Amino acid sequence: MSAVKTLNEFIIERQHDFPYATGELSAILRDIGLAAKVINREVNKAGLTNVLGAAGSDNVQGEQQQKLDVYANHQFIEALRYGHEICAVASEENEEIIIFDNENSKKGKYIIAFDPLDGSSNIDVNVSIGTIFSIYRRENIQEQVSEKDFYQKGKNQVAAGYVIYGSSTMLVYTTGKGVNGFTLDPSIGEFCLSHPDIKIPANGKTFSINEGNYKLYPKGVQEYINYCKEEDSSTNRPYSARYIGSMVADLHRNLIKGGIFIYPATTKSPNGKLRLLYECNPMAFIVEQAGGKASTGEINIMDVELTELHQRCPIFIGSAEMVEKACELFKSSILQL
Repeated sequence: MSAVKTLNEFIIERQHDFPYATGELSAILRDIGLAAKVINREVNKAGLTNVLGAAGSDNVQGEQQQKLDVYANHQFIEALRYGHEICAVASEENEEIIIFDNENSKKGKYIIAFDPLDGSSNIDVNVSIGTIFSIYRRENIQEQVSEKDFYQKGKNQVAAGYVIYGSSTMLVYTTGKGVNGFTLDPSIGEFCLSHPDIKIPANGKTFSINEGNYKLYPKGVQEYINYCKEEDSSTNRPYSARYIGSMVADLHRNLIKGGIFIYPATTKSPNGKLRLLYECNPMAFIVEQAGGKASTGEINIMDVELTELHQRCPIFIGSAEMVEKACELFKSSILQL
């Protein structure tokens, strides 16, 4: 039986993947792992404590905050604040960035954007939820950090990952050298390497999209949904429809088994619904490092210009061949307009 490799051991072993960081990026990943353990503890006993339900406030998106949203947001901010490698954070739950003003953090070379609890509307019904994070280097360490430091394209990310709180709790991340997954072993309180060098299949049998909005979608998206339902033995169609309503949960399944996740623009949300900085960019980085693709339907997600902190973006992401087909139909429908 091979020895168990913990997240900390793996990070130390892979230090050569980011030698320019001189240990800072490793420390950030360990801080994230610690915060995830604390959040996991609360998620696992949510039905037994007073952390279920609405918090009685809305976030900057106008969405009702859940109590666990607020708790998770606080835990991640505090874990990163006291690690000193991060000088500022941007959270989906906060209107403005949070700048850490202690002397050590002011010298931090990194900034981080995160969605503390993706899929939080599923909390009360015990469906998998998650955390998404994205790490960038500051562009000018000599100047005071500002919101504009976050206005970088996704291709500038130095690391990204997510934590999924489900039947088991997993942390999946990339530093641009492949994707690795770690499962939390509650008996020792450590994330242990369970899914080394994850590769998403080039094709899959699952498509994930909210079909309830079918009539609100662009023609090309409707055509792809119809394509997925057609019978064709040569392409193993029809595909299975699997939609959880939590991006982390849907993408985690597709990352392991193959499939496509689509959250397109609609007539009600012409710019899409998901946030570029907190959701689309980090997930695109992970999926591309695993061999998949991520697109707006027209261009690569990580090439999209960020001009607003809470900018929204449509996304087609998952197995490369499935994303290519979906984008082909989407683009052809635009040309016909």
